Amino acid sequence: VCVLGYTIVGLALLLIVQAKNVYPQLLLARMFFSIGGAATATMVTAILPSMTAPRTILQQSHPDRATQPASRHVVSPSISSELTITPARLLSQESSFLSKTEGSAPASSPTRLAGFVGLFTGCGALLALGLFLPLPAHFQDVGTEAGQAVADSYYIVGAVSFMIAAICFFGLRNLCGETKKGWRAVLKTSISEVGAPSTRVNTSYWKLLLDSVGLGYQNPLIALGYLGGFVARASSVGISLFIPLFVNAYFISSGLCNDPERDSGDVKAQCRGAYILAAKLTGVSQMIALIFAPVFGYLADRYRHFNTPLLAAAIAGIFGYCGFAVLDSPEYDGIHGSPWIFLFVALLGISQIGAIVCSLGLLGRCILGLEAENESSEIEGFERNGLRDFDQLSSPNVLPTSDSLVPRSPSVVQADVSEENRALLGHKQSGQRSLNHLKGSIAGVYSLAGGAGILLLTKLGGLLFDDLSPSAPFYMLALFNGLLLLFGIASGISERFKANAR
Repeated sequence: VCVLGYTIVGLALLLIVQAKNVYPQLLLARMFFSIGGAATATMVTAILPSMTAPRTILQQSHPDRATQPASRHVVSPSISSELTITPARLLSQESSFLSKTEGSAPASSPTRLAGFVGLFTGCGALLALGLFLPLPAHFQDVGTEAGQAVADSYYIVGAVSFMIAAICFFGLRNLCGETKKGWRAVLKTSISEVGAPSTRVNTSYWKLLLDSVGLGYQNPLIALGYLGGFVARASSVGISLFIPLFVNAYFISSGLCNDPERDSGDVKAQCRGAYILAAKLTGVSQMIALIFAPVFGYLADRYRHFNTPLLAAAIAGIFGYCGFAVLDSPEYDGIHGSPWIFLFVALLGISQIGAIVCSLGLLGRCILGLEAENESSEIEGFERNGLRDFDQLSSPNVLPTSDSLVPRSPSVVQADVSEENRALLGHKQSGQRSLNHLKGSIAGVYSLAGGAGILLLTKLGGLLFDDLSPSAPFYMLALFNGLLLLFGIASGISERFKANAR
């Protein structure tokens, strides 16, 4: 899907410059481009869990039975280790297991990777502004006509898109959990290995969509990730769209434009001061967001209780948008200006990148956690029974009986292993699909939530901007961040109660 998305983007860029009219040719080409853009943006969320090496509870507590995800070579259980285990050794393994689970997160955490995704997203925007946007002007300087210069620029960007598609085709092969996916999985109703029963059954689009939406009701953390995507995409539109509109409206109402009655259609020429100030404010906001992207990736991975970094980003958004809206002037100097404007736009950038990085990482962690949910339920029961028995053996007031110290025969151990495997296989064959099957659908719902935030802010916010006040969209964004903060606190309390109940 990622390769197909970049290919569609490249084709759409080539088709846009070939359009002879606005409707329907240019409109259809732009819609075709939107399909490719949606595919590439959605795959960022879907690929994050696959790019990190998941460590299930089974692999952490029983490394000798673990299945390596890269090579898929199953290690046979050690009979000698089962026979020579002692209460002291089990207690030491328990403390080691607890230290691993409660200690620092692995370096391949999806949250940290999401921080670098946000960083390189900002770098891509800077590359577009610094390299691709000036291309038509450079072509005109060497004697190319204006129309052909724009067309040549589109051709270059389309070629870059094709190049990225080729890189993704080779670079994203053999990801963990993606080996059995491909065009055959789309064209056939089931996929099965030679001599093996079917391991994956295709499901309808609507069923996948409903399951992914239903996960938001079942798991508050996934719902929090969806809401974070809603706020993040709305914030990006608020910064890039409504800050320039706010500044331009202020300059026109204050009579600061050179010729406010002239309708040239060019904002730069009509009110150049407003254009420069808006570029400075949005530039500061995006630069702060670029700097804080890896910071939020690290903090969100380290401080997971109550999703503190995400809540901090929401608080920054509340103060930033409210502070920006109550200022008398967007200027940073002059009679009505204030240098506090830079602090508020910096808070806007922090809020935006914090919502993006933390929501992406939160969904990645939830996907990896839910993928191990089936195994963890079995392992938790095994650990509780085993630890209770050995706690009795290690008690100083209880003497071990002869039956408890009799080594089990290899046939008994093999029977136990087979019984455990049958329980796991039976659980998976009971109709429950692994979350790896819903990974792309969850990413799609995340992007759908972000699109809903964009539509709501642009339509309702634009209407309020015209009919009520130019500050209305910023109050809307402050309200969105307030809802994110309240829901984050509620989900954290809910998870804490569930943990105490377990």
